[in-house]
Amino acid sequence: MKKYTNDVVPKSIDEFVLDFANYPIFKSGLKNVAEDIRQKIKEDVGDYIRVSIGIAPNRFLAKTAASLHKPEGLDEINATNFREIYSSLKLTDLCGIADRNTARLVGAGINTVLDFYDADFPVLKGAFESICGYYWYSRLRGWEIDNVEFGRKSYGNSYVLPKPLTGTALRPLLTKLVEKMGARLRKAGYKAKGAHLSIMYEDHSFWHKGQTLGRFIFDSRDIYKEMLGLLLKAPQKSVRKLAVSVFDIVKETSTQLDLFKDILRQQEFVRAIDKTNTRWGDFVLTSARMMDTGSLAPDRIAFGGVKELEEFSS
Repeated sequence: MKKYTNDVVPKSIDEFVLDFANYPIFKSGLKNVAEDIRQKIKEDVGDYIRVSIGIAPNRFLAKTAASLHKPEGLDEINATNFREIYSSLKLTDLCGIADRNTARLVGAGINTVLDFYDADFPVLKGAFESICGYYWYSRLRGWEIDNVEFGRKSYGNSYVLPKPLTGTALRPLLTKLVEKMGARLRKAGYKAKGAHLSIMYEDHSFWHKGQTLGRFIFDSRDIYKEMLGLLLKAPQKSVRKLAVSVFDIVKETSTQLDLFKDILRQQEFVRAIDKTNTRWGDFVLTSARMMDTGSLAPDRIAFGGVKELEEFSS
């Protein structure tokens, strides 16, 4: 794709936004460019990769166009055909409009995508009760308001257990999730001031709890202590899914000293462990609590995680 434009933004492992504004190839017709891109992917990568492409004045409408005729669609939404396309869509066909937002819109007298487009801004503001009303008013009119890249706010890991566990049997898995999350947090140069644990039980009930700490943490051992404290407060029932996360993250630009710990020495110790694991393989050095967790919580490439991979490789 970068053979055609330098403005290529990966949104997930299989979704990309290409901006052709101010590029000479724009004048050759975007449908011709899109077809050429699809043909090159087929030739150079393989015909097992099926590509849908959408063309529009903003990335939201381009995504909408790309979904019209999957898996190998090529559609454009523009000033001459948008009303016709809108009339063929249901509200839930729009990315970001699920059941809850549909209920909001129907409550405001908006039952179709054309109603959505024709609604005045005050009506949308009242339906969403937030600035989201302005965002939707803009998106449907082709204005670009989704090209802002927000900074990361948290790090996390989760795992669905192949069989339910309870009590102390969860601790090895908790350790592994924390180790994976802590390594990613430090590799990106962050430390955190908040910890959160969420649990889905075998009976489909859900529990979660988070807490803001009085200090920043970066060492997986310290993160584990906080997560274990939260786990001990949770109902003791059979668990099917365990998720850990840290929030209130900041870049590691300075060190907050602790009266009771040699923080600088702790940082050097953790860096040495991370460096060893990076060179010789994940979890070469780790807590003994992780024994027998080899098959649990394997690495995945998460949708939306491309930006983080780019940060790691830069």
